[in-house]
Amino acid sequence: MTGMFFVFYCNWAVLLCLSVQAYENLALHQPAWQGRTPGSYTADRAVDGRYRGLCAMSDWNMRQTTVEWRVDLVAVKNIHHVLIQHDVGRGWSLGHYLGLSVYISNTTNKEDGVLCFRDTNYTTATIPNPVNITCPYHGRYVIYYNNRTHPPYPEEYFPYTAIGLCEVEVYGCQSLKHYGENCSLVCPQNCQDSYCDIVEGTCLACKPRFIGPRCMECADGLFGNNCHENCSLSCGNPGVCHKVTGHCNGSCLAGWEGNMCENECLVGLYGMNCLENCSMTCRIPGNCDRITGYCYGGCQRGWTGVKCEEATDESNDEHLAGDFRLS
Repeated sequence: MTGMFFVFYCNWAVLLCLSVQAYENLALHQPAWQGRTPGSYTADRAVDGRYRGLCAMSDWNMRQTTVEWRVDLVAVKNIHHVLIQHDVGRGWSLGHYLGLSVYISNTTNKEDGVLCFRDTNYTTATIPNPVNITCPYHGRYVIYYNNRTHPPYPEEYFPYTAIGLCEVEVYGCQSLKHYGENCSLVCPQNCQDSYCDIVEGTCLACKPRFIGPRCMECADGLFGNNCHENCSLSCGNPGVCHKVTGHCNGSCLAGWEGNMCENECLVGLYGMNCLENCSMTCRIPGNCDRITGYCYGGCQRGWTGVKCEEATDESNDEHLAGDFRLS
């Protein structure tokens, strides 16, 4: 069997049904390693699915200040939680296990991975057996570690630590591209490498051009099907637009108009959204720069300014003369 969906944990004397698991036990019968193994108490005893009998144990005769055990899941897997059943009563006690840590790594070096649990609160009265550790990470190696290298320690800590692992179960999904309690849901298509959180299905990272928890939105500056289109640089806020339609959110830079600010102003219009009229006092009436309103070729007689908006004294004199003739 590659895993069990209904998992029973056994104490040494009484069969205890502790939980019903929907995730697969990824560690079952996988390669395991530990340092300083006495006789038959080898690392693989902790992944044999038996829960009783021989356990993975460190050497009784060694006063060890650091211990390490790991299981190789053979490939990077989508992990949800880790269950650790310690051995009690055959040489080791719970005081040896206090302070334990669990790492998830893609190499055999724990420092290359992520620390998903470190005990700082358990006592011999409160440490559960098994210990259930939520550990929603991707990784190949699950590493159990403990040390007594930085005293002083709390009163119930033994001065030396030890490995006493009757079973270590690593629950999750075989495929990195699936999530959910029965690993039947497919990660969103725009997740980077199709990897997602094993519980929520949110992406760990997005493919280029996409953003959002499930990578369903276009990144800033992009819009359209698969976010392949670039927002117009003529938008009032250049490169920012509606992520579905590409519309420029109501404004264009001077000299442009249209939903996507894709059209230059028609002759005779200028400014933002082409809402301004070129001056009729330009030398060529109504003909100006579409961005600034500057009159090409200057102004008609009697007018000045870049937009020919200011009357000169000559223009005023002509008005006065006209008024005199009318009177």
